[in-house]
Amino acid sequence: MALKFDNLPDLLAHGFDTVIDVRSPAEFAEDHFPGAINLPVLDNAQRAEVGTIYKQQSPFLARKLGAALVFRNAAHHVETALRDHEGGWRPLVYCWRGGQRSGSFTWMLREIGWRAEVIEGGYRSYRRLVNAALYDVPMAHWLILLDGYTGTAKTDLLHRLKARDVQMLDLEGLAGHRGSLLGRMATPQPSQKAFESALAMELEKLDPSRPVVIEAESSKIGERIIPPSLWVAMKDAPRIQLNAPIAARTDYLVRAYDDVLSDGERMMELLDLLRAFRGNAVVDGWLERIKEGDKPGLTRALMEQHYDPAYDKSRKAISARVIAEVPMDTLDEVGLDQTAAQIKCIVADQGTCKLS
Repeated sequence: MALKFDNLPDLLAHGFDTVIDVRSPAEFAEDHFPGAINLPVLDNAQRAEVGTIYKQQSPFLARKLGAALVFRNAAHHVETALRDHEGGWRPLVYCWRGGQRSGSFTWMLREIGWRAEVIEGGYRSYRRLVNAALYDVPMAHWLILLDGYTGTAKTDLLHRLKARDVQMLDLEGLAGHRGSLLGRMATPQPSQKAFESALAMELEKLDPSRPVVIEAESSKIGERIIPPSLWVAMKDAPRIQLNAPIAARTDYLVRAYDDVLSDGERMMELLDLLRAFRGNAVVDGWLERIKEGDKPGLTRALMEQHYDPAYDKSRKAISARVIAEVPMDTLDEVGLDQTAAQIKCIVADQGTCKLS
């Protein structure tokens, strides 16, 4: 009998030693159960071949070839990845829908003597639970947003808050993007499904009775979309407004975005896309600063001519409830630590905090 899980917390608390995803590497790369290892019983090419035979020749021939490949690959995994497990090992196995791939592999593991079980419904049942948590059910968590112009070190402050035992959610970290035109990181963004899996797992770790600090974002982070339940909660959440002078923000961004600012060719390509919004003269001025290697001048110009106006426009479109404003004179280590301490106090006291 396959194991049925009715909610995400129960599935995450499965209690097995290892979770094994026997789908193809391509399926696993798009998304998978958190912490699962990939032991495919059909690789990408084999899965495509079996599927083609199933559609173009006959289901029987496809199953016959599939069985031979599944057990051949399963035997390889037993001889290699699984060779050191003792008799008491308890793996939990899944495939796409809890069918023949996971069933065959689990049967072999049981015949060896391991206490293997299958997830009923496979990956699809897991995905339905994630989808329900992020699309169908209102967010149970109490959110407080960090808001402020570009360069107010919001992501940095989130991690300083975490070190002070304040619950936080780093959406940009989960999405693999720094949340702006120039926010692309060295590694590609995860798929939308993988982003949602990581997000659902992080939310499950958080205590709904305690506030969660999160950065104010637009509905998209790079190419990843914030799921509806979280987005609705974010729009309704109170905000802490961070205020820093443009000189301090410029210094901070030059340090934080040095990798982006150092790639002049890529910068020119991206900024060229803004001609329709900011005009040729403005964009030409930015490109000239890139050619001159003037990182501070470019950074300040981008804030004054693009990011700050865009922020002002977006804030006019919403009716955000600001519970506190935090001045930030400096954005160095000492200044950021002081700001994090003040935010922690505000989160605890909901705007009535007074620091000596």
